[in-house]
Amino acid sequence: MTTPAPAPAPVPRALVDLHGRSPWSILPPLCLGFFMIMVDTTIVNIAVPTLVSTFDASLTAVGWVNSAYLLTFAVLLLVTGRLGDTFGPRPVFVVGLVVFTLSSLWCGMSGSIGMLVAARAVQGIGGALMTPQTMSMITRVFPPQQRGAAMGIWGAVAGVATITGPVLGGLLVETVGWEWIFFVNIPVGVVALVLAVRRLPSLERHTRSFDGVGVALSVVGMFLLVFGIQEGATYDWGTITGPITVWSVIAAGVVVLVGFILWQRHRGQDALLPLTLFHRRNFSLSNVAGATVSFAMIGIFFPLTLFLQSVLGLSPLQAALVNLPGSLISGVVAPFAGRLSDRVPGKWVVASGFAFLTISVVWLSVIIEPGLVAWHVLGPMAVFGLGTGCLFSPLANLATSGLDQRTAGAGAGAFNTTRQIGGVIGSAAIVAMLTSRLAATIPAAAQDAAGRLPEAFRQQFVDGFAQADVSSFSGGSGGGLTLPDSVPADVAAQVQQVALDAVHSGFATAVGQTLLLAAAVLVLGLVSALAMHGIRPQHGHTPAPAPAEPAVAAVEGSTAEA
Repeated sequence: MTTPAPAPAPVPRALVDLHGRSPWSILPPLCLGFFMIMVDTTIVNIAVPTLVSTFDASLTAVGWVNSAYLLTFAVLLLVTGRLGDTFGPRPVFVVGLVVFTLSSLWCGMSGSIGMLVAARAVQGIGGALMTPQTMSMITRVFPPQQRGAAMGIWGAVAGVATITGPVLGGLLVETVGWEWIFFVNIPVGVVALVLAVRRLPSLERHTRSFDGVGVALSVVGMFLLVFGIQEGATYDWGTITGPITVWSVIAAGVVVLVGFILWQRHRGQDALLPLTLFHRRNFSLSNVAGATVSFAMIGIFFPLTLFLQSVLGLSPLQAALVNLPGSLISGVVAPFAGRLSDRVPGKWVVASGFAFLTISVVWLSVIIEPGLVAWHVLGPMAVFGLGTGCLFSPLANLATSGLDQRTAGAGAGAFNTTRQIGGVIGSAAIVAMLTSRLAATIPAAAQDAAGRLPEAFRQQFVDGFAQADVSSFSGGSGGGLTLPDSVPADVAAQVQQVALDAVHSGFATAVGQTLLLAAAVLVLGLVSALAMHGIRPQHGHTPAPAPAEPAVAAVEGSTAEA
């Protein structure tokens, strides 16, 4: 008597009817849209000097080309996440894609810095409309046992995009002109739009009363908070205009957001941001972890890029290429990390990612010195890429795994909002930390270096550094030290060389110390990951239910918190 062969395991199907198509068919338009959004957060940085000369504008005015995009993007994520729940993620994503693509055309055709800033603000609106829908649709379409792998591809897009922006921007600016850092979005946007119309399903809408008060409070509160933190350094953390100061704007933002939270509590399930989302430990801790990751990304790339260009003398494109291996590793690892989180509790994958990131940042802080050979940075950056590859998709999966179809958009909006806020706080904190350390490390380095000068000039040399404006050394040069005309030419040359060495030494020390702040924040992320519930992935078959309500039940039942 022969034993019958076991029946093959059923293939998981999508949680919604895709008319016979695989759930994987929705990823190309979602990933193309997300790729454009992520690239455009970094691609402009490389073109800043070109924009300054092209428009004969100040550095502060050109800085708003990036700030306007990041500001509208961060402020609207809560609202656009809920719009996806109310009107369906497909139409909101498509509208955002159209807005983003057309505003990219507007950016490239701008004839003034003011017009470019306005176009970038509109581009940020398009990005905010799209971003929560990418996570929400993956959560609502993929069965639980495939969701980690899908999020892995989504995370790989984020990893590749982090380096594509600076490298692509450098190539385009140096060859065909700055306009093409925006024009390049147009063919990608058109392809994504065609795929979105053809492949994205129309998911169930969850109509509820419009929370107009919540929208107003969230937009105003987020704008004040993000503007204050993001632009604080521009106004030296002091007066903006008249009686309005940076700190009063931040305080007003906090007060308005407290009012928003109280109003959301009053609204209950009809709120713009249902506070019951935060009753789930993994959702709350994933938001903390997401903010720390964004903080660390700013915390490593801002001071490291300055060091590579100002101290080691690399060009912008060369500095971007130093980060290329790490980003490629991140893009390769992310899909595997996503699949692994379908097989083991995702918290361990995320915790491993935070451990790798912490090791890489501490490693960098140790090796940073003026005589560093550039390729020695590749080792810690490779570990950094391994860490980010382990983080993006499993963390997003943990954040959304406990959500149902009624709150997937709101949850994705909240998760992306906290990530953006983490980046904004990280930017302000790292700039403040680096500036404060430069004020201490460069004079100290000058004190040590003064012994190489003739004794008659040592005290004058030290006093010159003590009185110099620290911001004048932010480029890594000795330009902040002026010498009187009475100094002999040979001595002046020696002083300038010693001054340059002192600046480079102090700058490297300050960068290394600033990186430790990012490492400390990453430890907080590691603790958050370890404190999560160890949800065991589900491997059973999840049929695609016909009616809408059972679909919701299938999501809720298969992704319950442990």
